[in-house]
Amino acid sequence: MNKKILLIEDNPDMRENTAEILELAQFNVITAKNGKEGVALAESEKPDLIICDIMMPLLDGYGVLHMLTKNESTAAIPFIFLTAKAERVDLRKGMEMGADDYLTKPFDDIELLNAVESRLRKSEILRKDFSKDIVGLNEFLNEVKGLEVLKKYAEEGEIRTFRKKEEIYKEGNYPKGIYFLSKGKIKTHKLNDFGKDLITGLYKEGEFFGYLALFDEGKYAESATAMEDSDVCLIPKDEFYALVYKNAEVSKKFIKMLSNNLKEKEEQLIKLAYNSVRKKVADALITLYDRYKKENESNFTINISREDLANLAGIATESTIRTLSDLKDEKLVDVNVSRIVILNYEKLKKIQN
Repeated sequence: MNKKILLIEDNPDMRENTAEILELAQFNVITAKNGKEGVALAESEKPDLIICDIMMPLLDGYGVLHMLTKNESTAAIPFIFLTAKAERVDLRKGMEMGADDYLTKPFDDIELLNAVESRLRKSEILRKDFSKDIVGLNEFLNEVKGLEVLKKYAEEGEIRTFRKKEEIYKEGNYPKGIYFLSKGKIKTHKLNDFGKDLITGLYKEGEFFGYLALFDEGKYAESATAMEDSDVCLIPKDEFYALVYKNAEVSKKFIKMLSNNLKEKEEQLIKLAYNSVRKKVADALITLYDRYKKENESNFTINISREDLANLAGIATESTIRTLSDLKDEKLVDVNVSRIVILNYEKLKKIQN
């Protein structure tokens, strides 16, 4: 099926000539004579790519891009600006707003088609699903960075093994990059004013962590430690920024991969504030089950210290030990040293305050 391109251009001759070049290259072209009409067509037609002039009546190109990026259904469509002005400030403004490319008039057919095909190819790559392991990560980064000549990370293969209880980064330090967990289990944790350690996040194979400080451009608000021997890959800060900020689709892809953080933290705070000790321990066990249970595993088993379980539940270790003993008597769990087996997930989940 031919790719659909929306061309927004107020100059009739330019609109006709550009559309003709694209149609000769077997693209399905729809046109709009001003920005307002272009936004309406983008929302109704959902084109594969948009080419838009900057200087137009009613609504200029910047306004078009601004409106489309605010609409979830059109925000990820590749966007190329056309302009007769070659000033650097226009280029910078367009790219900062999220444009994917920029063509200065006059341009020839080869320049136009190269830009269009490059953006469509990149969009296809970014829509692909990649496996949640180091191979999938390398495939994703290599394909994206292959277009931007950002292959240094994959070639260097900067992977480090952290032993159980070894710290990966410390609260208060500045981030060097974003971390990808290739193998193992990682916890993020934070000390409160009374010196009590609280687990703020749990991560498994195929997940990223340590990224919020990069978005905030500040220091780490929590520490990260290996819960078991873990293989971790560091993506340097500059490469992460290049991937996230250079392209709207990259940004959307990363945010989707990195999501599940803020909502989980809000829910965790509510539970810590209002739940009983018994409910907190049950919720901590449910969290571990939901994060780490593997497919086809009948009874979920995890090795976790009583201290870590207490820090996840937000209660004292002694209270955790007593509650675990009660849950064992009720045959909801089985406990043997640091090994915990969840025997009845549904009953644990239904425990009330």
